Amino acid sequence: MSYASPLLSLPGAVAADAPDAGVAAHYGDLFREQRALDRGQGLVDLSHREVLSVTGPDRLSWLHLLLTQHVSELPAGQATEALILTAQGRIEHALYLVDDGTTTWLHTEPGRGAALLGYLESMKFFYRVETADRTGEFAVVFLPAGSIAETGPEWVVRETPYGRDVFVPRAALESFAAQAGPAAGVLAYEALRVAGHRPRLGRETDERTIPHELGWLESAVHLAKGCYRGQETVAKVHNLGKPPRRLVFLHLDGSEVKIPEHGAPVRLAADGTEGRQLGVVTTSARHHELGPIALAVVKRGVPADAPLLAGDTPAAQETIVQP
Repeated sequence: MSYASPLLSLPGAVAADAPDAGVAAHYGDLFREQRALDRGQGLVDLSHREVLSVTGPDRLSWLHLLLTQHVSELPAGQATEALILTAQGRIEHALYLVDDGTTTWLHTEPGRGAALLGYLESMKFFYRVETADRTGEFAVVFLPAGSIAETGPEWVVRETPYGRDVFVPRAALESFAAQAGPAAGVLAYEALRVAGHRPRLGRETDERTIPHELGWLESAVHLAKGCYRGQETVAKVHNLGKPPRRLVFLHLDGSEVKIPEHGAPVRLAADGTEGRQLGVVTTSARHHELGPIALAVVKRGVPADAPLLAGDTPAAQETIVQP
């Protein structure tokens, strides 16, 4: 059964499309919502994301063997993010974690919880760990950096440079939103994510993506640890320095009415719309200060200063991952 957040009943709420179906795209004024988040005000309903927990005395040492991140000595309350890779080093899951001293909490993309839980269950072996899907009990809500909204004294909070991910008991979601508002939709949240050059599983990734292509080595991969699935590929590509593709930030022509959709082809502007495809737009957004912007994944050999076409929209590059 499809999910529908209770916050969709707030005035002005317009439902988002996949992959964010179930929460609000906006509440009537996209730029006002973005500006409020930039000022440290309001919240974003991410209650469609899936929540898992890991308990048991071996939880951190066990997760350390499975994840790209160093978590065996993760201090209580310190946020981190990590990936699970295939044997070939391709990205399969992205996890956003925090440990509260007795339980490791994580959230992941909508629709990915069951597969992630299944993988974790298959790797338990003799370790003293228990995994559980807690999506039915807890909802994720984002509070921007600078927010003074008060959370429940027992609630788990994941503090990052961008703001706080709060694991709110679902029974308290509406009352918390009422005191922490005004609510902003996921379009505002995504615009700030794009402006911050932050990749997202399922948007910037496909079945071939490796962490080096998206700049995830800096935030989600610990290069001094090994013993996780796909680590050989991570080390090899890092040492050679030649990932096949790279993430770029695009400033789109603001005179265009439409912005390119996810999957729109990227070409050299000099070659026109009939030129050879060199990449794809992964996420595009309208930013309250920067105007229309996008993330795209392009072939490594695309000149870093070359003007591009994103779909049929002229675009200027800004380097995220070095060619």
